[in-house]
Amino acid sequence: MRPRSGPTVQHRVLAARLRILREQAGVSLRAAADALGAHPATVRRIERAETGLDARQVTELLRCYGAPPRIAEPILAGLGAANLPGWWHRWRDTMEGWQQDVIGVESSASLVRTWHPALVPELLRTPDYAAGLDRMRYPDDGPDRIERRVELLRERQRRLCERGTALWALFPAVALLTRVGGPETMAGQRRALAAAMEQQHVTVQVVPLDHPPHAMTGMPPLHLLRVPAPEIGDQAVLETPGVRVDLVHEPEAVMAHRIRLDAACAAAPPPETPLPDPAAG
Repeated sequence: MRPRSGPTVQHRVLAARLRILREQAGVSLRAAADALGAHPATVRRIERAETGLDARQVTELLRCYGAPPRIAEPILAGLGAANLPGWWHRWRDTMEGWQQDVIGVESSASLVRTWHPALVPELLRTPDYAAGLDRMRYPDDGPDRIERRVELLRERQRRLCERGTALWALFPAVALLTRVGGPETMAGQRRALAAAMEQQHVTVQVVPLDHPPHAMTGMPPLHLLRVPAPEIGDQAVLETPGVRVDLVHEPEAVMAHRIRLDAACAAAPPPETPLPDPAAG
């Protein structure tokens, strides 16, 4: 059984297939649970990828659903890979629960769109900028723990770049005026943003200080993740800083967030626009 570290996309896909097979077969949660000799909550947790995929349970569910060999065999063959811990597992001690779920989806995303209302979006932050924020957010953490958090961010960035994941970021120019760390940290962050804008898979749009209100004005940090797996669909991550982070699965809710972000991006200056110069203000 895989140690709990947030489900990988492989795990989510198999869990979703089991749910789809049950629904197609017209089997209720109660009937599926009876086949396992378990509570309906057990089946619900399996279908939501909230627990490891046990080969005996999965075999019994497939039998209960009448799944033919051409469908059942690939699912059973994929259990080993689905139960492996995600690459982020060794940083689990520094992660919040929601991060494990979000990174699990992000790690297989073909497109990540991100909005932050006041700061440089996370996936574009330099190590110094990220460390400066973490020292504020986690005042009880020592230097070693802060460094591990930054190390995890660097690994996320490296893997996204290695896979060629498209990253599209929108944020206001005030992020470039909000001083994180000292002048050297901010100068380094600006250089990193300028370099990122030259990369083919990265799109950066900065909303000017004098820009009128737009569709994302007043909205908390938002991230849209597209995974090339039909069983998963687009996901939205909505942050309420200091309170909670929600991973949104419902297609209608995700679509509403996407429409809002599309409108804001359409209203913002095009990606080719140079970064605003804080000194000019």
